[in-house]
Amino acid sequence: MAKAHISPNRTTDKTIRAIDRKREKERKRMFRAVKEYADDFAVKLTQRLIDHKIIEVDAVQAIQDTFRDQLQLLERLDEYDITLKVAPVRTIAQDPNIVSLYFTQYIIEDLIKNPAVFDVYGDDLDIYRAVDSIFRVLRAS
Repeated sequence: MAKAHISPNRTTDKTIRAIDRKREKERKRMFRAVKEYADDFAVKLTQRLIDHKIIEVDAVQAIQDTFRDQLQLLERLDEYDITLKVAPVRTIAQDPNIVSLYFTQYIIEDLIKNPAVFDVYGDDLDIYRAVDSIFRVLRAS
């Protein structure tokens, strides 16, 4: 029997599929961890944003509740919704954390509409860095 010819395209496709599977597995693991520790992450994220003077708020507990709700919702969102949400900021970092990207865009776009928020300060990168400083631990686990 003749040996099957392995084309470079086939090998490349297999490699790409393997990378995609690894990223999808990492994403699911991060979303489960975020949901499991939603209360802790919400408190830490709110405090970090206030400490770095990125958000000015009237009611800290309302912002923590909003973040907790978003963290619990994240696992249930489909791929399209997440991709649509992070599209404007996806090039902000070289190897971005999807949770950090999502929350960066959420803060920029949606949090300002919250009645407990007076204003959101800083550029996209400043916000991303503050958010990622909290969610960076998701990749380490």
